Amino acid sequence: MSPRNSAAAIPWPILLAGATLIAVTTGTRQSLGLFVRPLAATGLGIASVSLALAVAQFFWGVAQPAFGILADRIGTTRVIVLGGLLLAGGLALAPLFTSAAGLFVTLGFLSAIGAGAASFAILIGAVARRVPAQHQSLASAFINSGASLGQFILAPLTQWVIAWAGWQAALWTLAALAALSTLLARPAAGEPAGGELRGAPQPGAPVFDMLRTAFRDRSYWCLHASFFACGFHIAFLVTHLPNEVALCGLAPSAAATALAVIGLLNVAGSISFGWLGSRFRFKSLLAVLYATRVIAIALYLAAPKTLLTLYSFAAVLGFTWLATVPSTAGLVGKLFGPRYLSTLFGMTLVTHQTGAFFGAWLGGVAMARTGSYQWVWVADMLLALVAAAANWPIREPAVAARGAVAA
Repeated sequence: MSPRNSAAAIPWPILLAGATLIAVTTGTRQSLGLFVRPLAATGLGIASVSLALAVAQFFWGVAQPAFGILADRIGTTRVIVLGGLLLAGGLALAPLFTSAAGLFVTLGFLSAIGAGAASFAILIGAVARRVPAQHQSLASAFINSGASLGQFILAPLTQWVIAWAGWQAALWTLAALAALSTLLARPAAGEPAGGELRGAPQPGAPVFDMLRTAFRDRSYWCLHASFFACGFHIAFLVTHLPNEVALCGLAPSAAATALAVIGLLNVAGSISFGWLGSRFRFKSLLAVLYATRVIAIALYLAAPKTLLTLYSFAAVLGFTWLATVPSTAGLVGKLFGPRYLSTLFGMTLVTHQTGAFFGAWLGGVAMARTGSYQWVWVADMLLALVAAAANWPIREPAVAARGAVAA
Protein backbone atom coordinates (compact mmCIF):
# COMPACT_ATOMS: atom_id res chain seq x y z
CA MET A 1 0.00 0.00 0.00
CA SER A 2 1.47 3.37 -0.99
CA PRO A 3 1.78 6.13 1.65
CA ARG A 4 -0.97 8.09 -0.09
CA ASN A 5 -3.38 5.14 -0.10
CA SER A 6 -2.38 4.27 3.46
CA ALA A 7 -3.23 7.76 4.67
CA ALA A 8 -6.47 7.72 2.69
CA ALA A 9 -7.49 4.53 4.51
CA ILE A 10 -7.73 6.48 7.77
CA PRO A 11 -11.26 7.97 8.15
CA TRP A 12 -10.18 11.41 9.35
CA PRO A 13 -13.71 12.91 9.57
CA ILE A 14 -14.73 10.11 11.95
CA LEU A 15 -11.57 10.58 14.01
CA LEU A 16 -12.03 14.35 14.26
CA ALA A 17 -15.67 14.04 15.29
CA GLY A 18 -14.87 11.30 17.80
CA ALA A 19 -11.97 13.25 19.31
CA THR A 20 -14.15 16.35 19.68
CA LEU A 21 -16.97 14.37 21.25
CA ILE A 22 -14.72 12.66 23.77
CA ALA A 23 -13.14 16.04 24.54
CA VAL A 24 -16.52 17.11 25.93
CA THR A 25 -17.49 13.91 27.75
CA THR A 26 -14.11 13.07 29.27
CA GLY A 27 -13.01 16.68 29.73
CA THR A 28 -16.17 17.21 31.78
CA ARG A 29 -15.49 14.15 33.93
CA GLN A 30 -11.87 15.11 34.50
CA SER A 31 -12.94 18.57 35.70
CA LEU A 32 -15.32 17.36 38.41
CA GLY A 33 -12.54 17.38 41.01
CA LEU A 34 -12.77 21.19 40.92
CA PHE A 35 -16.23 20.87 42.51
CA VAL A 36 -15.09 18.83 45.54
CA ARG A 37 -14.32 21.80 47.78
CA PRO A 38 -17.39 23.90 46.77
CA LEU A 39 -19.72 20.92 47.25
CA ALA A 40 -18.10 19.94 50.53
CA ALA A 41 -18.63 23.51 51.75
CA THR A 42 -22.41 23.10 51.36
CA GLY A 43 -22.37 20.84 54.42
CA LEU A 44 -21.94 17.52 52.66
CA GLY A 45 -18.33 17.05 53.76
CA ILE A 46 -15.39 15.91 51.68
CA ALA A 47 -15.92 12.20 52.43
CA SER A 48 -19.50 12.24 51.07
CA VAL A 49 -18.56 14.20 47.95
CA SER A 50 -15.59 11.91 47.33
CA LEU A 51 -17.80 8.84 47.68
CA ALA A 52 -20.32 10.25 45.18
CA LEU A 53 -17.56 10.91 42.65
CA ALA A 54 -16.12 7.46 43.35
CA VAL A 55 -19.51 5.93 42.53
CA ALA A 56 -19.48 8.00 39.33
CA GLN A 57 -16.13 6.52 38.39
CA PHE A 58 -17.51 3.00 38.80
CA PHE A 59 -20.72 3.58 36.84
CA TRP A 60 -18.79 5.26 34.03
CA GLY A 61 -16.84 2.04 33.64
CA VAL A 62 -19.85 -0.28 33.94
CA ALA A 63 -21.75 1.74 31.34
CA GLN A 64 -19.20 1.20 28.58
CA PRO A 65 -19.53 -2.54 27.86
CA ALA A 66 -23.29 -2.29 28.45
CA PHE A 67 -23.62 0.50 25.91
CA GLY A 68 -21.21 -1.35 23.61
CA ILE A 69 -23.63 -4.29 23.48
CA LEU A 70 -26.55 -1.88 23.03
CA ALA A 71 -24.72 -0.11 20.18
CA ASP A 72 -24.45 -3.43 18.33
CA ARG A 73 -28.24 -3.69 18.53
CA ILE A 74 -29.57 -0.17 17.95
CA GLY A 75 -26.61 1.63 16.39
CA THR A 76 -23.76 3.73 17.77
CA THR A 77 -25.39 7.06 16.87
CA ARG A 78 -28.43 6.47 19.06
CA VAL A 79 -26.30 5.33 21.96
CA ILE A 80 -24.13 8.47 21.79
CA VAL A 81 -27.20 10.76 21.66
CA LEU A 82 -28.71 8.98 24.65
CA GLY A 83 -25.45 9.32 26.52
CA GLY A 84 -25.11 13.03 25.80
CA LEU A 85 -28.61 13.71 27.08
CA LEU A 86 -28.04 11.69 30.26
CA LEU A 87 -24.75 13.49 30.89
CA ALA A 88 -26.37 16.88 30.38
CA GLY A 89 -29.32 15.97 32.60
CA GLY A 90 -27.16 14.76 35.47
CA LEU A 91 -24.99 17.88 35.41
CA ALA A 92 -27.95 20.25 35.13
CA LEU A 93 -29.86 18.62 38.01
CA ALA A 94 -26.92 18.40 40.43
CA PRO A 95 -27.21 22.01 41.73
CA LEU A 96 -30.92 21.44 42.42
CA PHE A 97 -30.40 18.33 44.58
CA THR A 98 -27.44 19.00 46.86
CA SER A 99 -28.18 16.33 49.43
CA ALA A 100 -25.91 13.29 49.53
CA ALA A 101 -28.62 11.18 47.86
CA GLY A 102 -29.18 13.81 45.17
CA LEU A 103 -25.47 13.97 44.44
CA PHE A 104 -25.30 10.19 44.08
CA VAL A 105 -28.19 10.15 41.60
CA THR A 106 -27.12 13.15 39.49
CA LEU A 107 -23.31 13.13 39.39
CA GLY A 108 -22.82 9.60 40.67
CA PHE A 109 -25.20 7.84 38.28
CA LEU A 110 -26.90 9.86 35.53
CA SER A 111 -23.94 11.92 34.35
CA ALA A 112 -21.56 8.99 34.79
CA ILE A 113 -23.44 6.53 32.59
CA GLY A 114 -24.12 9.30 30.09
CA ALA A 115 -20.39 10.02 29.76
CA GLY A 116 -19.76 6.28 29.44
CA ALA A 117 -22.05 6.04 26.42
CA ALA A 118 -19.81 8.41 24.45
CA SER A 119 -16.40 7.44 25.71
CA PHE A 120 -13.39 5.29 24.87
CA ALA A 121 -14.97 1.86 24.40
CA ILE A 122 -17.76 3.05 22.11
CA LEU A 123 -15.69 5.44 20.01
CA ILE A 124 -12.52 3.36 19.74
CA GLY A 125 -14.65 0.33 18.91
CA ALA A 126 -16.45 2.24 16.15
CA VAL A 127 -13.15 3.41 14.67
CA ALA A 128 -11.52 -0.03 14.90
CA ARG A 129 -14.17 -1.48 12.60
CA ARG A 130 -13.38 1.15 9.95
CA VAL A 131 -9.57 1.38 10.12
CA PRO A 132 -6.98 -1.09 8.76
CA ALA A 133 -5.09 -3.00 11.46
CA GLN A 134 -1.80 -1.15 10.85
CA HIS A 135 -3.47 2.18 11.65
CA GLN A 136 -5.60 1.16 14.65
CA SER A 137 -3.06 2.13 17.33
CA LEU A 138 -2.62 5.62 15.88
CA ALA A 139 -6.38 6.02 15.35
CA SER A 140 -7.09 5.03 18.96
CA ALA A 141 -4.41 7.46 20.13
CA PHE A 142 -6.00 10.26 18.09
CA ILE A 143 -9.40 9.63 19.71
CA ASN A 144 -7.69 9.39 23.09
CA SER A 145 -5.91 12.70 22.61
CA GLY A 146 -9.29 14.39 22.30
CA ALA A 147 -10.00 13.47 25.93
CA SER A 148 -6.81 15.19 26.99
CA LEU A 149 -7.50 18.27 24.89
CA GLY A 150 -10.93 18.47 26.52
CA GLN A 151 -9.31 18.44 29.94
CA PHE A 152 -6.84 21.12 28.83
CA ILE A 153 -9.70 23.40 27.75
CA LEU A 154 -12.47 22.57 30.22
CA ALA A 155 -10.50 22.48 33.49
CA PRO A 156 -9.44 26.16 33.41
CA LEU A 157 -12.80 27.16 31.87
CA THR A 158 -14.66 25.40 34.68
CA GLN A 159 -12.46 27.00 37.34
CA TRP A 160 -13.00 30.42 35.78
CA VAL A 161 -16.80 29.99 35.78
CA ILE A 162 -16.72 28.75 39.40
CA ALA A 163 -14.75 31.85 40.44
CA TRP A 164 -16.85 34.24 38.35
CA ALA A 165 -20.41 32.90 38.71
CA GLY A 166 -20.33 30.02 41.20
CA TRP A 167 -20.17 26.24 41.04
CA GLN A 168 -23.85 25.93 40.05
CA ALA A 169 -23.30 28.02 36.90
CA ALA A 170 -20.21 25.98 36.09
CA LEU A 171 -22.22 22.73 36.19
CA TRP A 172 -24.93 24.25 33.98
CA THR A 173 -22.26 25.39 31.50
CA LEU A 174 -20.88 21.86 31.28
CA ALA A 175 -24.44 20.53 30.88
CA ALA A 176 -25.01 22.83 27.89
CA LEU A 177 -21.79 21.61 26.27
CA ALA A 178 -22.83 18.00 26.83
CA ALA A 179 -26.20 18.60 25.16
CA LEU A 180 -24.52 20.28 22.17
CA SER A 181 -22.12 17.34 21.83
CA THR A 182 -24.99 15.12 20.65
CA LEU A 183 -24.73 16.92 17.28
CA LEU A 184 -21.48 15.00 16.74
CA ALA A 185 -23.07 11.59 17.31
CA ARG A 186 -23.57 10.52 13.69
CA PRO A 187 -20.23 11.76 12.27
CA ALA A 188 -18.36 10.23 15.23
CA ALA A 189 -20.11 6.89 14.74
CA GLY A 190 -19.45 6.94 11.00
CA GLU A 191 -23.01 5.82 10.34
CA PRO A 192 -25.14 6.93 7.36
CA ALA A 193 -28.23 9.07 7.80
CA GLY A 194 -30.50 6.03 7.69
CA GLY A 195 -28.99 4.48 10.83
CA GLU A 196 -26.41 1.79 11.38
CA LEU A 197 -24.12 0.57 8.64
CA ARG A 198 -25.74 -1.71 6.09
CA GLY A 199 -24.40 -4.77 4.37
CA ALA A 200 -23.42 -8.28 5.35
CA PRO A 201 -23.05 -8.83 9.07
CA GLN A 202 -19.52 -9.13 10.35
CA PRO A 203 -18.46 -12.70 11.07
CA GLY A 204 -17.58 -13.71 14.57
CA ALA A 205 -18.66 -15.62 17.61
CA PRO A 206 -21.68 -14.37 19.60
CA VAL A 207 -20.67 -11.71 22.10
CA PHE A 208 -21.18 -13.86 25.20
CA ASP A 209 -19.12 -16.68 23.68
CA MET A 210 -16.34 -14.19 23.01
CA LEU A 211 -16.57 -12.94 26.61
CA ARG A 212 -16.17 -16.50 27.90
CA THR A 213 -13.16 -16.99 25.63
CA ALA A 214 -11.58 -13.74 26.80
CA PHE A 215 -12.01 -14.47 30.48
CA ARG A 216 -10.30 -17.84 30.06
CA ASP A 217 -7.22 -16.06 28.71
CA ARG A 218 -4.49 -15.24 31.27
CA SER A 219 -3.28 -12.31 29.18
CA TYR A 220 -6.72 -10.69 29.37
CA TRP A 221 -6.65 -10.98 33.16
CA CYS A 222 -3.18 -9.39 33.24
CA LEU A 223 -4.57 -6.44 31.30
CA HIS A 224 -7.38 -6.13 33.83
CA ALA A 225 -4.89 -6.12 36.71
CA SER A 226 -2.78 -3.33 35.23
CA PHE A 227 -5.82 -1.28 34.22
CA PHE A 228 -7.14 -1.47 37.80
CA ALA A 229 -3.98 0.29 38.95
CA CYS A 230 -4.34 2.84 36.15
CA GLY A 231 -7.89 3.66 37.24
CA PHE A 232 -6.87 4.09 40.89
CA HIS A 233 -4.10 6.48 39.87
CA ILE A 234 -6.12 8.68 37.54
CA ALA A 235 -9.26 8.93 39.69
CA PHE A 236 -7.28 9.75 42.82
CA LEU A 237 -5.48 12.55 41.04
CA VAL A 238 -8.39 14.01 39.08
CA THR A 239 -10.59 14.01 42.21
CA HIS A 240 -8.10 15.12 44.84
CA LEU A 241 -5.38 17.09 43.05
CA PRO A 242 -7.22 20.39 43.68
CA ASN A 243 -7.31 19.65 47.41
CA GLU A 244 -3.67 18.49 47.37
CA VAL A 245 -2.78 21.84 45.82
CA ALA A 246 -4.66 23.64 48.61
CA LEU A 247 -2.76 21.61 51.24
CA CYS A 248 0.47 22.81 49.65
CA GLY A 249 -0.66 26.42 50.18
CA LEU A 250 -1.03 27.15 46.47
CA ALA A 251 -3.88 29.09 44.84
CA PRO A 252 -6.94 27.23 43.44
CA SER A 253 -5.99 28.44 39.96
CA ALA A 254 -2.81 26.34 40.26
CA ALA A 255 -4.93 23.19 40.40
CA ALA A 256 -6.84 24.13 37.26
CA THR A 257 -3.56 24.98 35.51
CA ALA A 258 -2.06 21.65 36.61
CA LEU A 259 -5.07 19.76 35.19
CA ALA A 260 -4.72 21.74 31.98
CA VAL A 261 -1.01 20.88 31.78
CA ILE A 262 -1.89 17.21 32.29
CA GLY A 263 -4.43 17.41 29.48
CA LEU A 264 -2.10 19.21 27.06
CA LEU A 265 0.88 16.91 27.66
CA ASN A 266 -1.31 13.85 27.30
CA VAL A 267 -2.15 14.89 23.75
CA ALA A 268 1.56 14.52 23.00
CA GLY A 269 1.81 11.35 25.10
CA SER A 270 -1.18 9.66 23.49
CA ILE A 271 -0.06 10.42 19.94
CA SER A 272 3.53 9.42 20.73
CA PHE A 273 2.60 6.08 22.27
CA GLY A 274 0.05 5.47 19.53
CA TRP A 275 2.83 5.90 16.98
CA LEU A 276 5.19 3.72 19.03
CA GLY A 277 2.49 1.05 19.17
CA SER A 278 3.08 0.30 15.48
CA ARG A 279 6.79 -0.28 16.17
CA PHE A 280 7.06 -1.84 19.63
CA ARG A 281 5.09 -4.38 21.61
CA PHE A 282 2.14 -2.89 23.45
CA LYS A 283 2.94 -4.73 26.67
CA SER A 284 6.46 -3.22 26.76
CA LEU A 285 5.06 0.28 26.28
CA LEU A 286 2.57 -0.27 29.11
CA ALA A 287 5.30 -1.50 31.48
CA VAL A 288 7.34 1.64 30.76
CA LEU A 289 4.32 3.90 31.34
CA TYR A 290 3.50 2.41 34.73
CA ALA A 291 7.13 2.41 35.88
CA THR A 292 7.41 6.08 34.92
CA ARG A 293 4.48 6.88 37.21
CA VAL A 294 6.28 5.29 40.16
CA ILE A 295 9.36 7.43 39.61
CA ALA A 296 7.31 10.61 39.10
CA ILE A 297 5.34 10.16 42.35
CA ALA A 298 8.49 9.39 44.35
CA LEU A 299 10.19 12.54 43.07
CA TYR A 300 7.09 14.65 43.75
CA LEU A 301 6.82 13.43 47.35
CA ALA A 302 10.52 14.18 47.98
CA ALA A 303 10.52 17.64 46.37
CA PRO A 304 9.46 20.97 47.94
CA LYS A 305 5.86 21.80 47.04
CA THR A 306 6.28 24.80 44.75
CA LEU A 307 4.56 25.78 41.52
CA LEU A 308 7.59 24.49 39.61
CA THR A 309 7.31 21.11 41.36
CA LEU A 310 3.56 20.94 40.75
CA TYR A 311 3.73 21.81 37.06
CA SER A 312 6.73 19.53 36.43
CA PHE A 313 4.86 16.68 38.13
CA ALA A 314 1.75 17.48 36.08
CA ALA A 315 3.78 17.44 32.86
CA VAL A 316 5.16 13.94 33.53
CA LEU A 317 1.74 12.70 34.66
CA GLY A 318 0.20 14.20 31.54
CA PHE A 319 2.56 12.43 29.18
CA THR A 320 1.60 9.09 30.76
CA TRP A 321 -1.97 9.99 31.78
CA LEU A 322 -4.23 8.24 29.26
CA ALA A 323 -1.44 6.99 27.03
CA THR A 324 -2.26 3.55 28.45
CA VAL A 325 -5.56 3.50 26.53
CA PRO A 326 -4.28 2.97 22.93
CA SER A 327 -1.90 0.19 24.01
CA THR A 328 -4.52 -1.55 26.14
CA ALA A 329 -7.15 -1.33 23.39
CA GLY A 330 -4.52 -2.45 20.88
CA LEU A 331 -3.72 -5.53 22.94
CA VAL A 332 -7.40 -6.43 23.21
CA GLY A 333 -7.71 -6.05 19.43
CA LYS A 334 -4.63 -8.19 18.82
CA LEU A 335 -5.88 -10.94 21.09
CA PHE A 336 -9.54 -11.06 20.03
CA GLY A 337 -10.04 -8.93 16.89
CA PRO A 338 -12.13 -5.77 16.37
CA ARG A 339 -15.63 -7.31 16.13
CA TYR A 340 -16.39 -6.97 19.83
CA LEU A 341 -13.68 -4.51 20.80
CA SER A 342 -16.24 -2.10 22.30
CA THR A 343 -17.45 -4.85 24.63
CA LEU A 344 -14.12 -6.51 25.49
CA PHE A 345 -12.24 -3.25 25.94
CA GLY A 346 -15.28 -1.96 27.80
CA MET A 347 -14.91 -4.84 30.28
CA THR A 348 -11.33 -3.78 30.99
CA LEU A 349 -12.70 -0.30 31.63
CA VAL A 350 -15.05 -1.76 34.25
CA THR A 351 -11.96 -3.00 36.08
CA HIS A 352 -10.23 0.34 35.43
CA GLN A 353 -13.16 2.15 37.02
CA THR A 354 -13.32 -0.26 39.93
CA GLY A 355 -9.80 0.91 40.67
CA ALA A 356 -11.02 4.46 40.06
CA PHE A 357 -13.74 4.00 42.68
CA PHE A 358 -11.15 3.12 45.30
CA GLY A 359 -8.80 5.91 44.21
CA ALA A 360 -11.47 8.60 44.51
CA TRP A 361 -13.09 7.19 47.66
CA LEU A 362 -9.96 6.29 49.65
CA GLY A 363 -8.48 9.70 48.89
CA GLY A 364 -11.46 11.25 50.67
CA VAL A 365 -11.23 8.77 53.54
CA ALA A 366 -7.52 9.50 53.99
CA MET A 367 -8.12 13.24 53.96
CA ALA A 368 -11.00 13.04 56.45
CA ARG A 369 -9.08 10.81 58.89
CA THR A 370 -5.46 11.91 58.62
CA GLY A 371 -5.57 15.35 57.01
CA SER A 372 -3.20 14.28 54.21
CA TYR A 373 -2.95 11.96 51.23
CA GLN A 374 0.40 10.43 52.17
CA TRP A 375 -0.60 6.78 52.45
CA VAL A 376 -2.71 6.98 49.26
CA TRP A 377 0.35 8.21 47.35
CA VAL A 378 2.26 5.17 48.65
CA ALA A 379 -0.58 2.84 47.61
CA ASP A 380 -0.59 4.46 44.16
CA MET A 381 3.14 3.75 43.75
CA LEU A 382 2.77 0.11 44.83
CA LEU A 383 -0.12 -0.46 42.43
CA ALA A 384 1.85 1.09 39.57
CA LEU A 385 4.71 -1.33 40.30
CA VAL A 386 2.27 -4.25 40.19
CA ALA A 387 0.85 -2.94 36.91
CA ALA A 388 4.29 -2.70 35.32
CA ALA A 389 5.06 -6.29 36.33
CA ALA A 390 1.64 -7.61 35.22
CA ASN A 391 2.28 -6.70 31.59
CA TRP A 392 5.36 -8.90 31.10
CA PRO A 393 3.58 -12.31 31.04
CA ILE A 394 0.99 -11.12 28.50
CA ARG A 395 0.93 -13.21 25.33
CA GLU A 396 1.05 -10.58 22.58
CA PRO A 397 0.59 -11.89 19.03
CA ALA A 398 2.97 -10.55 16.40
CA VAL A 399 0.00 -9.54 14.22
CA ALA A 400 -3.68 -8.87 14.90
CA ALA A 401 -5.58 -12.08 15.60
CA ARG A 402 -8.88 -13.49 14.42
CA GLY A 403 -9.44 -11.27 11.44
CA ALA A 404 -8.42 -8.02 13.08
CA VAL A 405 -8.03 -6.13 9.80
CA ALA A 406 -11.05 -3.93 9.57
CA ALA A 407 -13.17 -4.11 6.50
